Amino acid sequence: MWDRRGTALVDPAALAWGLAAAAEAAGVRVVEHTPVVGVTRTGNGLALRTAHGPTVHANRVALGTDAFPTLLRRLRLHTVPVYDYVLMTEPLSAEQLGAIGWAHRQGVGDTANQFHYYRLTADNRILWGGYDAIYHFGRTVRPGYDQRPATFHTLAGHFFETFPQLQGLRFTHRWGGAIDTCTRFFAFYGTAFSGRAAYALGYTGLGVGASRFGADVMLDLLSGERTKRTELESVRRKPLPFPPEPLAFAGIQATRWSLQHADRHQGRRNLWLRTLDRAGLGFDS
Repeated sequence: MWDRRGTALVDPAALAWGLAAAAEAAGVRVVEHTPVVGVTRTGNGLALRTAHGPTVHANRVALGTDAFPTLLRRLRLHTVPVYDYVLMTEPLSAEQLGAIGWAHRQGVGDTANQFHYYRLTADNRILWGGYDAIYHFGRTVRPGYDQRPATFHTLAGHFFETFPQLQGLRFTHRWGGAIDTCTRFFAFYGTAFSGRAAYALGYTGLGVGASRFGADVMLDLLSGERTKRTELESVRRKPLPFPPEPLAFAGIQATRWSLQHADRHQGRRNLWLRTLDRAGLGFDS
């Protein structure tokens, strides 16, 4: 299926830099490398304690911690970080581009449970990613997890199965990073501290497009007004939390194995996946 009207491609980094520049032009102060490690209530607002000592005071707070541990203890079990990985090829020649027939530079994604996504860059490299969503025991996020040779080897094999015409093409870049996921696989929202803090979590890799909507939801929630957004069931209801370890690790590995099994057997879902479906968990929730 080629959707010519309902989708668009963006450069996520350029989008983030552009939003930051627009915010600063409007008078917003952006302070990087200053993690907040605690939030407490004060007489007329909230106090946010930073890792380096200073405390920031605010009347209202929007929390968007994504894959990193939330500052709200009640939500600690609602998300887990999983790692997604990509490869980048060397630039393709005109002959190589012609051989694969990618004439219109569409963004591509397949429809498997463990899916791949791929894009052509401005200098005609192919970014190839997805498939292997890796969860590490204990909900940990570490810089060392950004590189995973086993996944890169798997992705390279899949690449050449998809593009046999490009056999021998080199990969010049490889990286990974954590995304957050929740049991319903799309974002959830809410408030804390008597409505003075709002949060949006659980985007499950879809945050580039959906985080703008999530920001609008948080602003609505912080205003205290009922809007069309705050009345949505997906805003009013939260997903079920993940269990604590070791059950979380065992359940996630069982789900990954089952999804892979379904992809290899024409989408047939085993008892584990059907049970999750009935409980309203996962892709088909």
